[in-house]
Amino acid sequence: MIIDTHCHLDFKDFDGDRDEVIGRAASKGVEKIINVASSVEGARRAVELAAKYDMIYASVGVHPHDARAVTDKVISDFKALAKNRKIVAVGEVGLDYYKNLSPREEQVSAFKRFIRLARDLNLPLIIHSREAEREALDILAKENKNGVGAVMHCFAGDGDFLKKCLDTGLYISFTCSLTFKNAKNLREVAKIMPIERLMLETDAPFLAPQEYRGKRNEPAYLTYLVDEWSKISGLSKEDIARITTHNANSFFRLKLDEGSKIAYQIRDSLYLNITNRCTNKCDFCVRNQTSFVKGHNLKLDREPAIDEIIEAVGDPRRYKEIVFCGYGEPTARLDLLKAVAKTLKAKGARIRIVTNGHGDLINKRPIAKELIGLVDRVSVSLNAETESKYNEICKPEFGPETYKKILDFIRECGRNKIETEVTCLTLPQVDVKRCEAIARSLGAHFRLRLYGMVG
Repeated sequence: MIIDTHCHLDFKDFDGDRDEVIGRAASKGVEKIINVASSVEGARRAVELAAKYDMIYASVGVHPHDARAVTDKVISDFKALAKNRKIVAVGEVGLDYYKNLSPREEQVSAFKRFIRLARDLNLPLIIHSREAEREALDILAKENKNGVGAVMHCFAGDGDFLKKCLDTGLYISFTCSLTFKNAKNLREVAKIMPIERLMLETDAPFLAPQEYRGKRNEPAYLTYLVDEWSKISGLSKEDIARITTHNANSFFRLKLDEGSKIAYQIRDSLYLNITNRCTNKCDFCVRNQTSFVKGHNLKLDREPAIDEIIEAVGDPRRYKEIVFCGYGEPTARLDLLKAVAKTLKAKGARIRIVTNGHGDLINKRPIAKELIGLVDRVSVSLNAETESKYNEICKPEFGPETYKKILDFIRECGRNKIETEVTCLTLPQVDVKRCEAIARSLGAHFRLRLYGMVG
């Protein structure tokens, strides 16, 4: 499933073949479309389309080009329209200082009105900003303090503007302009985009992908943008589709079913989520914000049994590796882990464990020897160069001696010929070079992970 979060199917460009356009979108896996209003009449047409087609949702708003048309009656009419359950946002609204088809003061006034409308309706904002980036963000910061979510639509700015948008809490939506031959700079900016805040859009009928440059765009062409993001991010097309669908589902509150996962694929590895229990309470942990990792829901209703896990894996040879790494610490279920690993190894799997290194403490015995022949690689999250800093950041339930036990576990894995790596996040208070030196002294590889980049 992929979601086109911004298009204009109500425009006259689609009057001759709208049903066919929607059918082509569905055939390409575009299962939901947000038809975004850009005028008073467009909002009404968007609502009509949403009523006609199950896969279409709508927004209410007026493009800044027509800001002078925004009156008290328009705001009142939009409030009435928004009672429709398929209205999921206010937009597109904002500022356009490129064409200035409405006076700037009227654009600012209308933008502020729509921010207040979004807050009154508790709906997210779809923002248009062209050559007005700083002022748009300033207005949003002042008018929407602790308010509704917002997405910067049709992003085309530089890295500095992207960082400012992210710091403001915005989601970012890119169009198929990312595929243009002359979009090298935009693709470079896209490389720093956190995938957890990304949404996809066509802005159809505008901005068709390079393959159809100069022709009418349509939602089916969103697949070209998925392909481009796969190249940029190093993730699979399936990963991009799943992650951006989750982002859109969460942002627009579409209530799509996203059940929890025992086995979940990222790139060409399969991860096993066998417990939600953890013996750390790390400040940086994804668990503090969400139960989703790369679009997968890892919040278990109950801990899975051995046969459920084996069934969820299927043929392990389809994957580069099978990784015990879920929403909790896998060595908390050591006996199950070993049983599953034994079965999967017999089927030709390569096995890796991602652990906080507390296995000896959890199981009240050294466990490295028990992993011989079952586990090919162990990844241990160290994340600090001293015991005191580790305790401050990770808050282990076993107390201040935990850090030494982690180092012992790393050392013992190496002694028992298990390939071992130590990982560290780019946390501002952590001396990464010292962490790397510790890893090398213990005979382990070292891998630096970017803070905020999970999975």
